[in-house]
Amino acid sequence: MYPHATGSGEGLSRAELLAAISLAIDLGLGQPMEHMLRSSLIATRIAERMGLDRQQRATVYYANLVGWIGCHADSHELAALFGDDIAFRADTYTVDMTGVPFLRLMLSHVGRGLPGWERGIRATAFLVTARSRVATLIQSHCSSAGVLSDRMGLDEQVAKALAYVFERWDGRGLPDGSRGDDIPVEVHIAHVADVVEVHLRTGGLEHAKDVVRSRGGSQFSPAVVAVFDHDAAAIVQGLLDIDVWTAALAQAPDRDRTLTAEESDELLEAMADFVDLKSPFTLGHSRGVANLVAGAARHQGLPPTDITDLYRAGLVHSLGKMGVSNRIWEKKEPLTTAERERVRMYPDLTGRILRRVGGLESVVHLAMKHRERIDGSGFPRGLTGPELTAPDRLLAAAEAYQRLLEPRPDRPPLDPRDAADRIREQARAGRFDAEAVAAVLAVADPGTSQRTPWPAGLTDREVEILRLVAQGRSNREIAAELFIAEKTVRNHVERVYTKLGVNNRTQAGLAAIDRGLVGSRSSRQ
Repeated sequence: MYPHATGSGEGLSRAELLAAISLAIDLGLGQPMEHMLRSSLIATRIAERMGLDRQQRATVYYANLVGWIGCHADSHELAALFGDDIAFRADTYTVDMTGVPFLRLMLSHVGRGLPGWERGIRATAFLVTARSRVATLIQSHCSSAGVLSDRMGLDEQVAKALAYVFERWDGRGLPDGSRGDDIPVEVHIAHVADVVEVHLRTGGLEHAKDVVRSRGGSQFSPAVVAVFDHDAAAIVQGLLDIDVWTAALAQAPDRDRTLTAEESDELLEAMADFVDLKSPFTLGHSRGVANLVAGAARHQGLPPTDITDLYRAGLVHSLGKMGVSNRIWEKKEPLTTAERERVRMYPDLTGRILRRVGGLESVVHLAMKHRERIDGSGFPRGLTGPELTAPDRLLAAAEAYQRLLEPRPDRPPLDPRDAADRIREQARAGRFDAEAVAAVLAVADPGTSQRTPWPAGLTDREVEILRLVAQGRSNREIAAELFIAEKTVRNHVERVYTKLGVNNRTQAGLAAIDRGLVGSRSSRQ
């Protein structure tokens, strides 16, 4: 964590920051913002009618609010299977996620957008491995959700509940096939509330009741279905008309808790990790930008409050990327006009997610302008030099330089010297402020500092392989790139996982961020 200004940022609401995260989750689910907030209200009202105690109601609230947080860590894998990861998630609400209807839905997405012959081959291959591939995704989701929940400071009961989000009352869920009362009642309530919200909003109350009844005893707990069915009108009363943000926060278990400056930074850092996990190409990106821009601001002698605001803007600037499919972020070919327009809107989405969090106004104002350029060629507004402050220009330069250091689908990462040459060239062309670029490069210079051992006893080769695993590379792809046997890669990966205490790519990526092995501090120092 970059040192923050003393006393700066105190008073941020933990409940508001977590609610903002739920808005980003909504985007990744293909739902309008406030879906999870509204479903949390539904869940809370059901829990009250079922007589759950205070601790259980708190678990219901947050298990619902962030229940799908782990999904986004698997967007890379989901997009590889189904194309548009967001469209696929949105469509899953239309079916009971088991049996022939769900298989038909998955097959309708496999290879979407590819030529017919290639799509047919992929669909056939998927049929052979469907359950094992979906099970692997869900196991990764559940473990990722628990880790992210812990990082955001949620109660351990929430993390335990999130392990069951893909289980079902009838035992046909994953990853363990838990059934009935072996699944926490809080999760049974969250399952119903999540689906009710979508069908209430899209089809009305009677339609929502019909959907819930049809899944009672299979996907849903009969007891929860009975409570909802008996009092459905009262449970959903006003939900489509009220100020959902305010109403949901009034029900938050920790609605009166404010954070210290250090606690605020820790939660914002967890948000940064959450969004960067969406694509293996961006792992550690937001923390890298935050450290670079804060260092550059200090180098320029900016006031402590500006340094803190820039650090935090660096952490959260990418949050709106959750609303853009990985099919676009990971496309190797040039984007279509429609795809480019989708990308150009993500800074505005960042603003929409965060602007209602009290105390973050100056941070949001900065974050929304990180892709603007002083010659007017940036986005989303096409602002020009006079409209961009010195902090705006610093953040733009830091973000662009950090991006050059990272791999992208259409290019390998640039080494620091090539990245520096590239951004200096763009400054000479009038896109970036030359003083801002100089400040960023002054703190980014890798230098020739003394080598120190890698953390966790990792070897040079293991770190190299860890970084490739975190980028989503398969063992076969890593073997081809490093000119070693696939079995050798597998052995290295097993040792890396053992040393780090992890068991999947997402956890390995988070461990790499924590140990400074990706992002702006990923060189040995």
